[in-house]
Amino acid sequence: MNNYSSRLFSPDYREQPFWWEQTPRPVGTPAPLPASVDVLVIGSGYTGLCTALQTARGGRSTLVIDSAEPGWGCSSRNGGQVSTGIKPDYASLEKEFGRETALEVHREGQRALSWIGDFIQNEAIDCDYRVCGRFFGAHTARHYDKLAQKLASQPPGLEMKAFLVPRSEQSTEIDTEFYHGGLVQSQHAALNPAAYHQGILNSVLESGASVVGHTRATRIERSRDGAGFAVDTDRGRVRAGEVVVATSGYTSRLTPWQQRRVFPIGTYMIATEDLGEAVARSLIPGNRMIVDTRRIVVYYRLSPDGRRLLFGGRVSLNETNPRISAPRLHDHVTTIFPQLRDAKVSHSWMGFVGWTFQHMPHLGRHDGIWYSMGYCGSGVALASYFGTRLGQQVLGLDEGRSVLSDLPFRTRPLYYGKPWFLSASVGWYGFLDRIGI
Repeated sequence: MNNYSSRLFSPDYREQPFWWEQTPRPVGTPAPLPASVDVLVIGSGYTGLCTALQTARGGRSTLVIDSAEPGWGCSSRNGGQVSTGIKPDYASLEKEFGRETALEVHREGQRALSWIGDFIQNEAIDCDYRVCGRFFGAHTARHYDKLAQKLASQPPGLEMKAFLVPRSEQSTEIDTEFYHGGLVQSQHAALNPAAYHQGILNSVLESGASVVGHTRATRIERSRDGAGFAVDTDRGRVRAGEVVVATSGYTSRLTPWQQRRVFPIGTYMIATEDLGEAVARSLIPGNRMIVDTRRIVVYYRLSPDGRRLLFGGRVSLNETNPRISAPRLHDHVTTIFPQLRDAKVSHSWMGFVGWTFQHMPHLGRHDGIWYSMGYCGSGVALASYFGTRLGQQVLGLDEGRSVLSDLPFRTRPLYYGKPWFLSASVGWYGFLDRIGI
C-alpha cells in the first residue's frame, strides 16, 4: 500500500459493498438443477426475484438461476435510494407519445414508489425502510431557478409533494456551501438494499421457487414443437415453458436482442469510516437522501445507523477496480464537504446499472422470451415493481399490464453490446457541468 493509500483507506478497508457487512451474500454448493420447470428466470436481482415470487405463488414451478451468488449484482450494490425514477420529463414524453401515454408513464413511476412501501410491509422485510425525502441540490443558481420552474409547472395529476429550500435556509438540509439551494421531494425513501434483497429472496424460497447461484446460462433454444425452451447452462440443461431475462446492466450476448437495447454504465460507491454520530448527522441534519442537478450523477446519504457517509457517483466508464475509483469519489466528497478531507474510506465497490436509449425501463416479450430491464439508475423501486408486473404478465393476469410494455424498445445503429458512444457523451456532460449549464 502506497503512502496515498495509507492516508485514504482505513486499516479495515474492504473492497466490497458496505451493505454486505450486515447481509453477506449467500454461499454454498449450488443445488442440482431440475430437468424441467414451468418458468425459468435468468437473473436473481430485484426483477428476477419479484417475477419469480408472482409465478411461484401463481402455481407455476419456478427456477431462478444466476451466474454469481443471488443478488451479487446491483441489487446489493446500489445506494438504497427509493424514487419514482422516470427520467424523461412529461413534456418530452407528451411530444413523442401523446398526453395520455406521457401521463401513464409517469403514473407508473409514482405507483412504483407507493407500491414498494406496501410490498415491504406485506412481506415483513426488515431493511431499514423509511420515507425520509430526498434533497435535490442545485449545482448553480440557474439550476435552482429551473427546479422552481419545474415545481410550479407540474402537470395536473402528476403533482409531487415537494418544496423549495433557498440557499439561505440550506443548512437545515445539508452542511455545505456547495449548492445554491434545492428541492425536497418528500415521498422519496431509503432502505438497506442488501437486506431488502434478502427479504425478497426469503419470500421467494418460502413460495416454493428454487434459486440457484453459480449457474450461467449459455444458450436459449426454442423447442422444436414451439412449446417452451431448452436452456443450456454450465451445469446442465433445463427445459422451461417460459423464460424470463432479468439481467438489466449485466445483459449479455445470451440474448442479443435485449443486449442491443440496454447498455451498462458503471456506478461507484464508497463508505467512510465511522465518523461518530454527531459528525455524520451534522452533514445531513434531516437524514435525507441527496442527489444534485449535475449531469454526471452523484448520490449520497448516511448509513442506516447514522454514523457514516455513503457516497456514489459515475466517475468512470469501465473501471472495475474499487481501489482506483475510491480516490475519485473521495475527491467529490471533499468538494462538497471540505470538513471530511481527513476522513478515511472503509469500503469501496462498484456495479453496473442498465440504461436504455429512451432513458426509461422496458418490459414485455420478444420472440417468446420475457424481459424487464433498463431502470436507468432508479432500480430499487422500478425493478421490484416491474418485476412484479412481468410475473403477472407471465401468468396472463390483466393487472400485469403496463404502458411501458406498449412502447417501442429502441436501439441505435452499430450498437451491439459495447457502448462505444459513452465516452463522448460523458465528456460533453462533464463540460456542461463545469460551465454550469
